[in-house]
Amino acid sequence: MWSTPIDLYCERVTPSFWAEPVNALSNMAFLIAAYAAFDLWRREGKDDPAILALIVVVTVVGLGSFAFHTLATRGAMLLDVTPIGFFIYGYFLLALRRFLLLSWLVALALLVGFITLSLALASYVPREVLNGSSGYLPALAALIVLGWLLRSHGAGQALLVAAGLFIISLIFRIADLEVCPRWPLGTHFLWHVFNAAVLYTVLRGAIAERQHPLSQERK
Repeated sequence: MWSTPIDLYCERVTPSFWAEPVNALSNMAFLIAAYAAFDLWRREGKDDPAILALIVVVTVVGLGSFAFHTLATRGAMLLDVTPIGFFIYGYFLLALRRFLLLSWLVALALLVGFITLSLALASYVPREVLNGSSGYLPALAALIVLGWLLRSHGAGQALLVAAGLFIISLIFRIADLEVCPRWPLGTHFLWHVFNAAVLYTVLRGAIAERQHPLSQERK
């Protein structure tokens, strides 16, 4: 079961290891984003282990996605989707606690609801709808809502920029099979590139405002 081959993307036409070279190599974007975020963290936020943990997760996202786009099995898919989930849910919790100053009880309750909705959309909405991207819609909504709530702060502005980048990346993910007859490489590799930009942008926003952006307003 775990070794069952999977063919989900335009670029893959055989089950061989190197059947998706562009999709595989475009995961370098995640490693570049992780390095850039680490360099920023090292200079401006090196006393913040939560953000460092998220940076490590971005590195794992790139490696896991590379594994999936080369091995292309059900087991390798877990290496792809698991770290992505860890980053989304981890950053969501960090934003609720650090940016909105919610209690642990409220933040965890919202996190459970967020995870439940994301998994439900990913599991029960047919893959033909949005080319399997429906599970990412709650993450997009969270970027927009949190960005709007924090729009007067650097963190919120970064989240809104990330939301715009995420919309572009989702468009490329959704369009991959649609453009395949005219563009054999597909567009999934651009999902990787823009998604890496999204992750760097939200990390940059978190590093820039580590001191609770709403705390000054509540004094």
